Amino acid sequence: MTARIERVVTEGVVDVDGAEHKVENNTWIVGDDEEVIVIDPARDAEKILEKVGEREVLAVICTHGLPDHVGAAIEVAARDEAVVALHPKDRPLWRLTWPDTWPDIDMEDEGMFGVADVELEVMSTPGISQGGVSLYCEALDAVFTGKSLQADGPGRVGGEYPALADQLTAIGGRLFTLRHSTRVLPAHGEESTIGALEPQFDAWLSGSLTRGEVTEKTETPLSDGTRAAKINLKLLDE
Repeated sequence: MTARIERVVTEGVVDVDGAEHKVENNTWIVGDDEEVIVIDPARDAEKILEKVGEREVLAVICTHGLPDHVGAAIEVAARDEAVVALHPKDRPLWRLTWPDTWPDIDMEDEGMFGVADVELEVMSTPGISQGGVSLYCEALDAVFTGKSLQADGPGRVGGEYPALADQLTAIGGRLFTLRHSTRVLPAHGEESTIGALEPQFDAWLSGSLTRGEVTEKTETPLSDGTRAAKINLKLLDE
């Protein structure tokens, strides 16, 4: 096997309801010395393409459509005329960042992408957004989970869970069926494994994620179930 996984970390500020949150984003590169697929191209196309080098970008895959995760998608894809893939249910979120264009490929559950000598399987994992997906690579024993699952548990948007029941259903029914050795490679933070995270699932189901929180939801959610309408990407160097 020649395929490998590489990570690029970019930094920026996300404005949620007027509050600024400094965040780091992971962009994952899967491939060999000749060709790659780029997953969740965040913010800094130049930094991502520097890591790619002379290799051909076959596809840019977005696990969800939130602005800070698709901000470099068009520029990264344009260099090699690569396709951009996104689940169709996240098209409204995509248009918050790219109002004049659409992704090239509408991903579907159990769809496959090939690069080098491995395949990436699309796994529907909604919750953060209706069109959220994860990408499972059995050959590399890794799953790219976007914001669905992180090393500290299910991901949030602006400190909230847009659709926690859907998110936990996807985590338990899809992600936690994978081998315990499977690396969990999220859109934020460090990696973990399925085996390290699965023992916490019962506590999540019992309410540990929201226990003690008082949340006032006075805004109308977007049609995709998120409250991301007020999320705007700001770069640190602006």
